[in-house]
Amino acid sequence: MENLQFLLKQHVGAPCRPVVKEGEKVQKGTLLAKPQGLGANLFSSVYGVVQEVRDDRIIICPDEVQKEEFLSLEPGSPLEMVKEAGIVGMGGAGFPTGVKLDIDLHGGTLLVNAVECEPGLGHNIRQIEEKTDMTIEGARLCMEMTHAAKVIFAIKAKNKRAVERLRSAVAKEEAMYIHLLPDIYPMGEERAIVRECLGKLLDPVQLPSAADAVVINVETVLRVFEAVKLKKPCFSKNITVTGKLKGEEGPRIYMDVPVGISVKDLIEKAGGIDGAYGEVIMGGPFTGKAVSLTEPVTKTTGGIIVTIDLPDLHGAPVGLLVCACGGSEERMRDICEKMHGTPVSVARCKQAIEMKNGALKCENPGNCPGQAAKCLQFKKDGAEYIIIGNCSDCSNTVMGSAPKMKLKVFHQTDHVMRTIHHPLYRRLKVSKQVEQLPNGK
Repeated sequence: MENLQFLLKQHVGAPCRPVVKEGEKVQKGTLLAKPQGLGANLFSSVYGVVQEVRDDRIIICPDEVQKEEFLSLEPGSPLEMVKEAGIVGMGGAGFPTGVKLDIDLHGGTLLVNAVECEPGLGHNIRQIEEKTDMTIEGARLCMEMTHAAKVIFAIKAKNKRAVERLRSAVAKEEAMYIHLLPDIYPMGEERAIVRECLGKLLDPVQLPSAADAVVINVETVLRVFEAVKLKKPCFSKNITVTGKLKGEEGPRIYMDVPVGISVKDLIEKAGGIDGAYGEVIMGGPFTGKAVSLTEPVTKTTGGIIVTIDLPDLHGAPVGLLVCACGGSEERMRDICEKMHGTPVSVARCKQAIEMKNGALKCENPGNCPGQAAKCLQFKKDGAEYIIIGNCSDCSNTVMGSAPKMKLKVFHQTDHVMRTIHHPLYRRLKVSKQVEQLPNGK
């Protein structure tokens, strides 16, 4: 194993402040850095020696022999232990969980996000299948901390084995339910879950608390269980590694990967890269980013995807349609450059609203009223191709107009989808409705 790198900013808020020095020996569970304001504690995931303390990271040389034991958290109230453990939103958002759970819902709803929204990833579903009891107990703890009256697990109906495991578990619980969702992106978006499960459409600036709810990722729920019941700090991550890998086809799913390990080490663990490749993406096909092999895994890393090469547009003029549910304009331009396209026009999905921090949010995630006007803009600006990063429904609306204007369409996920043998995002072929069982049981 190469040296591990622990980024000091793995959460929403300011970077952490290091509390270790170079040359210091550390164990699994040694506190490495503390938050400065909003943030979360950072712990070592290995036994080793601190090699460097930089402005943005701590580098640790791991011992050859790694013991399973870890330094336990000090006992306290469940909420105190969650805060001390340094848990953040493990689904990618990275908001400090101790802050999120420090709320009184007065009988509201805890929504557990088990959607695993990004195509190709499977570690959330594997967790439900293999650690059902821990997941249920973690949800119960979160329900008690927030004074919620009930828990709803939001999960795609296609994940039949996981649904059956959950159904069997919640049948014994008076206040736990399941809500089945269609296999449409982005059903795992926070406000989409609130809308689908509670029937309330929040404004882009509203938090789930406006619907008397808290949304928490299913892996985060597991880490809450570990903190409270096992006194374990948050230094592990469940990850899917997939794509152009040697050996058997299909994703490799790893539970409890040490935070700080390099992308290279994780890919080697999965068999190594199979020949020439296009990108290495950290995260999912829609919201992930291209990274180098030296990039370290963080608390919010969900996937590592090795892709085939991207197609060559030979300098052709391209329009970029930026969607709040997909890649940023920077990511879209990066993809266009790798495809040797020439961007001549940029537009935003008509429902993308810019927040104060510059991020985009969709007015109604997954429900799109049409993109014909944007396609017309691209045509007028001389584009021959358009690159889109839209959700399932938006992509469907693009396909209703772009081909009629003789615009060739590429989705930013195409090279990923082709790599993992997944249908391309074009026409919407599945219903947006899923028949629910009585009481969600």
